[in-house]
Amino acid sequence: MKVLLVSMPDVVPVLVHEAAVHIPNLGIASIGGNIDSEHEVFLVDLIRKRRSVKKYLTKIIGKIKPDLVGLSAMAWQYDTCIKIAHLIKDMHPDIQIVIGGYHATLMAEEIADSPQSRWIDYIVRGEGEEVCRRLVNGLAGKDTFSDIPGLSFRNESDGKFIHNPRAENLDLKTIKLPIRDKRRLTWGYHLMNASIETLETSRGCTRSCNFCSMKNMYGRSFRIYPISRVLEDIDDIYFNRKVRSIFITDDNMVLNPKRVIELCDAIIARGYKKLKFFVQADCVTMAMREDMVAKMAAAGFCSVFLGIENGSKKNLSAAGKGDIVAASRKAIDNCHKYGMMVIGGLIFGFPEDDVESITENYQFFKEIGADAAYCQIITPYPKTGMREHLLSLDLVTNRTDLKKYNGLWANVRTNFLDSDALQYHFWYQRQIVLGWWKPPNTVKKQGKLWTWIWLFAFKPILKLHYRRVMRKYGWQGRYKREIERLERMNTFTDLNDY
Repeated sequence: MKVLLVSMPDVVPVLVHEAAVHIPNLGIASIGGNIDSEHEVFLVDLIRKRRSVKKYLTKIIGKIKPDLVGLSAMAWQYDTCIKIAHLIKDMHPDIQIVIGGYHATLMAEEIADSPQSRWIDYIVRGEGEEVCRRLVNGLAGKDTFSDIPGLSFRNESDGKFIHNPRAENLDLKTIKLPIRDKRRLTWGYHLMNASIETLETSRGCTRSCNFCSMKNMYGRSFRIYPISRVLEDIDDIYFNRKVRSIFITDDNMVLNPKRVIELCDAIIARGYKKLKFFVQADCVTMAMREDMVAKMAAAGFCSVFLGIENGSKKNLSAAGKGDIVAASRKAIDNCHKYGMMVIGGLIFGFPEDDVESITENYQFFKEIGADAAYCQIITPYPKTGMREHLLSLDLVTNRTDLKKYNGLWANVRTNFLDSDALQYHFWYQRQIVLGWWKPPNTVKKQGKLWTWIWLFAFKPILKLHYRRVMRKYGWQGRYKREIERLERMNTFTDLNDY
């Protein structure tokens, strides 16, 4: 069997322009690495082919002639996923299509009952490594579809989908290394000017955040890879790929501090040179365990994303976060003490948000001293507690256009702001309160070249550009131009016919 696994081209710019960060998709790489070796597997990350999706897929599918194409998508990527499935079926009707990922897991029944399901042959729900391995074997006549937990497939008699029972969470000790060799057909992954790879050391999260889809994927569980397996993964990246920057995809790596310290000790003992790790973690653990933070810094962890979310106790409670304001401050202090950069996550659009509270949240962020902000508007992701809560209050204004469910768009209103006003003040107050980014010392030490380029090249040019824009258009005109740019960002014109 020939298998082609594809991730979507849609992106969300976190801190910088969407072209500045292209990180390889670990999901399809792990699934591909766990398909039995008797089959041929290829990977394509369409993030590297954003402006030639149809042309590239037409070429590569014609060359490989796969028997099965797997498409992975989040909710906001699903529209593109279906267009690609349509494209492939139009070109090669005999190719089987399987979709998977968070959206397919949460919305399998709705997808199966939709008109777009005619482009889909199989749906993988939950973790994909074992389900996809058995699906491929089933297509080769060596397994039975009805016996594969987590698989949805068509009934031969009426064509309707049969949804097998949900599979149990995998034992991570059994998962093989992801694909990072020549079977990956797209290259050039980068964080600014540095090559970057991804790995995971654990799966799941036990926190109670009600805006997150994680518990629908894994349940409220936390599982870890053996340290020996993590080191094997790092060795593959460091020695075989010659890459020195690694993004750890764990949802919350630090839930087991003792294990983090053990892992860091093992990394330090390996003696890697100039190896940098980027990770996401919760504020409470990073605040309470300074010893862990110190060990992480010693092992090469240089940047951490913290889910600060909001400065309001009421809003934090609504998000299921509890009062973590003090923990946020302490976590940032701990990270800075050991030279780690902090990217703070902020969420806006809670039911009681007005213009003043949006301003105060940005001011709170500025006060606590995080190095950079990743700002989002509450998104009513399918099957989350937050969605149900906001629906009960009649605050969800966009219930169906999932393409805008990526955190950048106001799909909700508040008790004081309609969606348009929320969208505007989310953008405007950031410009007023946070202003131009000023690289802190932690960032200057980690990236002297890019800091210099920002301070003495990009920033002066951008300031001059926006000065002209402001003279010509004012705040409203500048905002309109920015919204139009974001609208174009994930528009792939060569797929418009699908």
